[in-house]
Amino acid sequence: MSEPEDFILSCPIPIDKYPRVLLAHGGGGRLMHQLISQMFLATFSHSDRAPHDAAEIHLKSGRIAFTTDSYVVQPLFFPGGDIGMLAVNGTVNDLAMSGARPLYLSAGFILEEGLPMETLWRVVRSMQQAAQTANVQIVTGDTKVVDKGKGDGIFINTAGVGIIEHDQAIAPQSIQPGDVLLLNGDLGRHGIAIMTEREGLAFETTIESDAAPLASLILELLAAEIEIHCLRDLTRGGLSSALNEIAQAACVKTEIDESAIPISEEVQGACEILGFDPLYVANEGRFVAFVPPEFAQTAIKIMRSHPLGKSAQIIGSVTERKTSGFVTMKSKIGAQRIVDMLSGEQLPRIC
Repeated sequence: MSEPEDFILSCPIPIDKYPRVLLAHGGGGRLMHQLISQMFLATFSHSDRAPHDAAEIHLKSGRIAFTTDSYVVQPLFFPGGDIGMLAVNGTVNDLAMSGARPLYLSAGFILEEGLPMETLWRVVRSMQQAAQTANVQIVTGDTKVVDKGKGDGIFINTAGVGIIEHDQAIAPQSIQPGDVLLLNGDLGRHGIAIMTEREGLAFETTIESDAAPLASLILELLAAEIEIHCLRDLTRGGLSSALNEIAQAACVKTEIDESAIPISEEVQGACEILGFDPLYVANEGRFVAFVPPEFAQTAIKIMRSHPLGKSAQIIGSVTERKTSGFVTMKSKIGAQRIVDMLSGEQLPRIC
């Protein structure tokens, strides 16, 4: 993956002396202080105040959203992204699914002894750029180092806080029969990008991850006073698992139309070769929204005017209440079938 010019900056740690992460970088002494002050604080700090055990943040809303997620993706770098930008965007997107405006993140690093310092620097710089793009600040964090062979390079945990500025109840329990399902883009790019890089596969066209921060698109829908009953980002388990989770929580039957679901030819071809169903492949920049039918066309117009919703589609609807919710799909030839939740792990360690 090529790097933008402003990304290729010198690592602030003297790699002639410390080309790789040592156990001492997590030991609480001089090397740990050097790593935190010269790499993490120098990159992420937005305050002149001395570092402390907790960050002080100021919120103007009575309602906040709070989430946390951990990232163990392998490989660390893949077409369209890396573990650093994924750790920022994934947590930003979790906040966005409640309609919150993401503001602050924490970042916890678990590093393996022997990790090249330049690799860590690339990840840290990527996180800084992703945070800037998503308009959030990384305000606190932690670093631990584990023995060589007892980690896998680098794991990251990020927690996020955002403010909820709307008065809607965005949750599965708000879903009503007749609600329309909106999807903001084509499916399967992230999972296939990870798989091809991990296994060293090559296709005619490079498939890049769709990883991106979704908050700005969600906030535009809310600013336009679109009534939103539920939002869900389509990460592990893909569209099918997400819709099943929602249908079961809301006790509704949901019907989707296969012909309306956007899947690129490249992803479809890769899935056929690898034996995957794109409906179950992970995404990192896709979400589904449940809205009342009278808001659907306006919402689609707004989504298609945004860079992350240009191929947005209406893909189905909620048909009726059920004691036990489930999902069905109308196939391209008109047949109906039940779409079940993913059983087992199709693609491990994709985020």
